[in-house]
Amino acid sequence: MSLAAVATYLPDRVLLTDLPELADLGDGERTLCLALGIERVTVDKELSTVDLAVRAGRQTLATAGLSPHALDGVILVEARAPGTLASSEATGLQAALGADAAWAFSIGGLGCASIVPALLTARGLLAADPEISHILVAHGSRPVASRRYRHPVTVNGDSGQAVVVSREGPLRVRDILLETNGAYWDLFQVDYRGNPPQDWREVCADLPRYTFSLAVESRKRIAALNRRLLERNGVDQDDISCYVGQNLSTAALRVIGESLGVKISDGCLDNLRENGHLGPNDALLNLSTAIDSGELPEGGRAVVLNMSPAAAWSAMLVEHHAPDNRTICL
Repeated sequence: MSLAAVATYLPDRVLLTDLPELADLGDGERTLCLALGIERVTVDKELSTVDLAVRAGRQTLATAGLSPHALDGVILVEARAPGTLASSEATGLQAALGADAAWAFSIGGLGCASIVPALLTARGLLAADPEISHILVAHGSRPVASRRYRHPVTVNGDSGQAVVVSREGPLRVRDILLETNGAYWDLFQVDYRGNPPQDWREVCADLPRYTFSLAVESRKRIAALNRRLLERNGVDQDDISCYVGQNLSTAALRVIGESLGVKISDGCLDNLRENGHLGPNDALLNLSTAIDSGELPEGGRAVVLNMSPAAAWSAMLVEHHAPDNRTICL
């Protein structure tokens, strides 16, 4: 499986200190929020999650040189909260793109790691059906609640992302590993029934469990996944050009680097600072940034890491083969 093209739509940025919710935070929450390493957050109050995905999808198709009619399938990484109940946002994305020859469905359930089951599904479909050539995987990321700060984790920005998954392309995905633990399935939640959207709040049900138990388990899981990924593909850690992860906080990126004994790509810190956390869109944006900056040169390999408080952990081994990066940020 290859990633033929990746595009990320990033709206205008707002200074973190200009977010109106900061005035409502207590001293402790405000201190933690300002210490995350985030200076600006991408915000678009007008576009829905599907609109964000459409923006990225159109650009990805243009970058790949594909007509929407050439798509065999559209996989929408589902939003944490749909715009309406009982409707199909996946087929809505299909219609908006004009992918009339494709099938469409959504997939998710793992929060900010939900890009991983979507890519695994695309890989399986390509392997199972020789008539399938191109699958578009897309996601529009917006916070569920009106507050963008998720205490004590991160600050959410808005974005759209789409990737064309094919058998051939400049980024070859050699392997993907995924693990989950249902013990944390409801650690973070939004109690929305009977509450107007402006009163929705994402809360952590057990802060010590998140900051200690899950943090310790995440360090062990990520280290074990990375070791297993490299061993089963016959690759040494010295053969990896760069490691990229998700953008939750500078502390989280530091912990990942320390647990693996590696340096995390500078692009992760840059994107964290300039955009905030973009949910499932973080990892591939950081991978694109590593290519554009030269951290992942032609012929190089990268390990792409994902984590979610859901809880889920993944590691993906990618090889960069072509001089045409085919990545773009709008």
